[in-house]
Amino acid sequence: MNLQQFRFLREVARSKFSLTAAARVLHTSQPGISKALIDLERELGVPILARQGKRILGVTPPGQQVLLAAERVMQELDNLKKLARDYAGAPSGTLRVATTHTQARYVLPQVVQRFAEKYPQVRLKLLQSDPPQIVQMLASGQADIGFATESLADAPGLASIPVYEWHHVAIVPPGHALRKFATQPGKLTLKDLARHPLVTYEGHFAGRTKIDAAFAAAGIEPSIVLEAIDADVIKTYVALGLGVGIIAGVASDPARDGLLALPCRHLFGVQAARLAVKRGAYLRGFVYSFIELLAPGWDKARLEAVFRE
Repeated sequence: MNLQQFRFLREVARSKFSLTAAARVLHTSQPGISKALIDLERELGVPILARQGKRILGVTPPGQQVLLAAERVMQELDNLKKLARDYAGAPSGTLRVATTHTQARYVLPQVVQRFAEKYPQVRLKLLQSDPPQIVQMLASGQADIGFATESLADAPGLASIPVYEWHHVAIVPPGHALRKFATQPGKLTLKDLARHPLVTYEGHFAGRTKIDAAFAAAGIEPSIVLEAIDADVIKTYVALGLGVGIIAGVASDPARDGLLALPCRHLFGVQAARLAVKRGAYLRGFVYSFIELLAPGWDKARLEAVFRE
């Protein structure tokens, strides 16, 4: 067996068992991948891929263990390459940050700007997705850092730290019936909100589960007329009069948006945005620098203590 076979197996799994897609990513031929995996099965003496005719359905039970072993081998190889680059001269390479729209749009711009000034030879890729997919990107090695509110804290195989706390606000046009609550923190109620159609996040994003839980605990079923994955879309439709928006406070800027922000901390609680990495992955020096820019106070020694627990 050889590393090429492990690389092929890992990419086939990442490509949802499409040999065509895997061959495209690896810049090789589909027959070449197929032959390499058949040779690996023969050498190990167990079926790795579950097949139906020429179609690959997934991995067999022993194949799952082989895939996990291949992932570990390839991760260690990637770690060695990253370590060598750290000692080869000026920092260069790619930093892949998987995050949500809210973090990419409202939290990361200044961090990215400072990082780019400090590491001009490092290419930064922002991979915007939902929290469950961010977890998958970290687990598969497709991202170096994950940054979101949901999913990261409890995901197996990941280590995470809190970066900052935030809370929701309701947003309305200046002439709206709820406008008085903009200057009355703690006075707005769930019943007040439920009297109006609501526009808020899709289920996986920006603390939506806390919103649903609060209404459910109060025995109130709100009328949610529109769901979106980012605050900019929500604000657009609120401005058009579609309903009352509920968004992350960090995404609200009344002066810029032309919308009033009604504090909702007392209704939906405090949320924590977290940063996560894959346990066992070697983090290059510029990765630690990016984390320190995003989460001041978390130096390399403190981060390593958490990431190695």
